[in-house]
Amino acid sequence: MSIEDQILNLKQQNKAVILAHYYEEGAIQDIADYVGDSLYLAQISEKIEAPVVLMSGVVFMAESVKILSPTKKVLVPDTNAGCSLVDHSPFDKYLEWRLNNPEAIMVSYVNSSAEVKSITDVTCTSTNAEKIIQAIPKDRKVLFGPDRNLGHYLVKKTGRKMELWPGSCEVHVLFSARKLYELKSEHPDAIVLAHPECIEAVLEYADVIGSTSKLIKEVQTNPAKKFIVATESGIFHEMKKHRKDAELMQAPAEGSCACNECPYMKLNTLEKIKMALETNQYEVYLKSEIIDKARVPLKRMMQITNGEDIIWPQRFDL
Repeated sequence: MSIEDQILNLKQQNKAVILAHYYEEGAIQDIADYVGDSLYLAQISEKIEAPVVLMSGVVFMAESVKILSPTKKVLVPDTNAGCSLVDHSPFDKYLEWRLNNPEAIMVSYVNSSAEVKSITDVTCTSTNAEKIIQAIPKDRKVLFGPDRNLGHYLVKKTGRKMELWPGSCEVHVLFSARKLYELKSEHPDAIVLAHPECIEAVLEYADVIGSTSKLIKEVQTNPAKKFIVATESGIFHEMKKHRKDAELMQAPAEGSCACNECPYMKLNTLEKIKMALETNQYEVYLKSEIIDKARVPLKRMMQITNGEDIIWPQRFDL
């Protein structure tokens, strides 16, 4: 029996559902019940009735599932599947920033820990970040973190001044503007697609800037035959499903390393997924207080995304 069939049997036995991010290996995306970006996975996790959810992504994504669905058993294939943005926003330092600006609105990218979310006013993803920023009253100071590059992009896009946390995605900051220019010069008819976590010098060469879902949709709908893609390489799996005729080129990084792969996403394997379902190991546990506090900014994000009005807190207090 193939490992894919073994996983299918284990899913049925455990009444489990597998969620996978677009940055996962293609084989993992193929066995998942739902594949998407951070916003989609957060939205779908609330609608799933299965008692067990295995999140094949990174740990902060699994934490978000647990926060939104605390009664579910949430598993991860590998607890070491972290995120440089989480590492760049230690809770004690982030809390100090929060306490120093108690009357500001704090917006935290979903690429953050549950603890950081618990002191946040509203979260955002790269899909809805612009809409979230535009929903904040103009007279309120805005703190944005932990991704400074996404923050810079939003400042430019919305015209809204924000105080930015100095974090970054270790994958996206390594794309080279110089090498991208050279590749584009060799393929002048190629459309350049870039994730807003890239540095500004790279984004200046982009024809389309957006979330993984937006970039995939662009490949689906744009009649161009060539695309240069500046984001994690796992996205190519979904893109190729829709456009077998298109030439998809990875935007180059500095040096010769395979820097366009997220080392954390790629820790997950079919073997680890099988083991997690067999043993129920690596379950996500969060304190109930953290769950209750972190759910508030996630739900606010959902409400704004759905076009609902919200009441903003006037001041942060522990």
